[in-house]
Amino acid sequence: MRLRYAAFSDVGRVRKDNQDSGYAGPHLLVVADGVGGSARGDVASAETVEVLRRLDTPPGNDVLGALAGAIHLSHDRIAELVAADPSLEGTSTTVTALVLDGDRIAVGHVGDSRGYLLRDGTLAQLTTDHTFVQSLVDEGRITEDEARVHPHRNLILRAVDGVHEPEPDVFTLEVAPGDRILLCSDGASGVLTDEQLTRILAEGTPDSAAYSLVDRSLDAGSSDNVTVVVADLVDDDAVDDPETSAAATTGPMLVGAAAEGARSRGPGGRIAGARDTGELEPVGDTAPMAVEARRGSARPAAADDDLDPEEARYAPRPPKRFTWARRTLLALVLLLAVGLIAVAAYRWTQDQYYVGDDAETVAIFRGIEADVPGLTTHRVEEPSELRLTDLPDAYAREVSEGISASSLADARDIVQRLERRVTCPEPAQPSASPSTGPSASASPTPSASSSPPSSPTTSALCTEADE
Repeated sequence: MRLRYAAFSDVGRVRKDNQDSGYAGPHLLVVADGVGGSARGDVASAETVEVLRRLDTPPGNDVLGALAGAIHLSHDRIAELVAADPSLEGTSTTVTALVLDGDRIAVGHVGDSRGYLLRDGTLAQLTTDHTFVQSLVDEGRITEDEARVHPHRNLILRAVDGVHEPEPDVFTLEVAPGDRILLCSDGASGVLTDEQLTRILAEGTPDSAAYSLVDRSLDAGSSDNVTVVVADLVDDDAVDDPETSAAATTGPMLVGAAAEGARSRGPGGRIAGARDTGELEPVGDTAPMAVEARRGSARPAAADDDLDPEEARYAPRPPKRFTWARRTLLALVLLLAVGLIAVAAYRWTQDQYYVGDDAETVAIFRGIEADVPGLTTHRVEEPSELRLTDLPDAYAREVSEGISASSLADARDIVQRLERRVTCPEPAQPSASPSTGPSASASPTPSASSSPPSSPTTSALCTEADE
C-alpha cells in the first residue's frame, strides 16, 4: 500500500505566529505542535520535522527503532540550539509521526497532538495524550467530556524539549486499503468532538477533508494554531487522480513553521507543497489574555503583562527568570542545612562517653572514637591510675577496643569495676623452715621463688580490696 495525503496549517484567529509544523510524504506523516510562547516553539517544531523527514524513504527492518531514534535525535538537536542561543531555553514541541511499512504503520508519539484511524465509518484514536487531564481521566476522576472543558486541559506532561528524555510511545498497527489517517494538533482535536471529526473525515478527498477540518476548527472557536494531515491508504497499483490527490501534483508537503523555515533557507527549496493556509482573517481587536496556570482562569492582560499561555503549557519546563539567583539561593540553603546537621552531630558526639586506653592507662573519654580529618571527636575527660598491665588480658582488650558508657557516672562505675578486677600478687613464702642445728646461726638465704615487688598502684588497689 501507499499513501494519498494532504496537509494544511493555519495560524488561527488569535495568535500572531504559527508554532505548528506538519509534513506529509509517500512514507511519512508528521504533526508537531511547538510549545513555549516567546521561547520560540516554532523553532522546536520545525527542527523536529526537519529531523523526522529523513524517515520518508522505503523503511528498513526496524521501523520502530528508527522512529524512536529520530525522535531522540530531534531532542538532541533542540538541546544544541538552546546551548547556542540561551533565549530559546524553554522551547519544546509535541510530535506525532507515522511511517508506512507495507501493510502496517509505525506510530511515534509525545505530547497531546493526536493520531486517528477512520475505518468503515468508525473513528479510533490511536494515541494517548500525555497531559494532566488525561491522567485524571485514566484514574477515573473526571470524564472525557469534563476533560474537554477542564481549566488545565492544555497542560502537557511530556514533550521533546532537549532537556528531559522524550520517552515516546511507539507501536505498530495493521492497516488496510480504504483506511483514512488523521494527524492533528490540539488546535483541532481540542474543539471538535469525535462525532464531528468522523463526519468531516468521511467526506471527500484527503485535500478537501484536511481543509474542512481546519475551517471547522476555527469556526468552533479554536484560539490556537491548527494543523492537520490527512492520508488515505491505497493499493500500490492504484492510479493517482490529480483532482483527488494533492500528492499527485505537489509531492512531499511541508506546512506551518517548518515551511517558513524551509523558505528562509533560500530559493530552490526541496519541498514543493509548502503552504500555510491563512485563508481566514484573524479576529480584530482581540484582547490579549494571560492564563493563570495554577487556577486555570483567564484574565485581561495588563499593559506590561506579555505572558503567553504557551509559556506555562509544558509543566516540566524549568523557569527562565532569575535562574542564577534561584540556584544561588538553593546552594546557600543546602549549605546552611549541611552546617546545621554538622553542628547537631558534633553536639551529639560530645554527650557520649566511653572508657578507653590513654597511653597504656585506663581513662574516661568524652566524644566518639572516630577519625575525622581536621576535627577532634574525643578527648580525655577523667584519667585514672589504673594501667592496662594491671588488668587480666580479657579486660585489657575490652578497654583497648573501648567500652561504651551511657553517661559520665556510668563511665566512672565501669572504671571502678575494672579496678576490682586487678590481679594481686601472691604473698612471698619462705623456701625452708629454720634449722635448730649448729648452722642455725647462719644468715638465711632468700628464696628464688619469691614474687617480685608489685607496683604502687597495684599495691594500693590490693590494700583497698583487703580492707
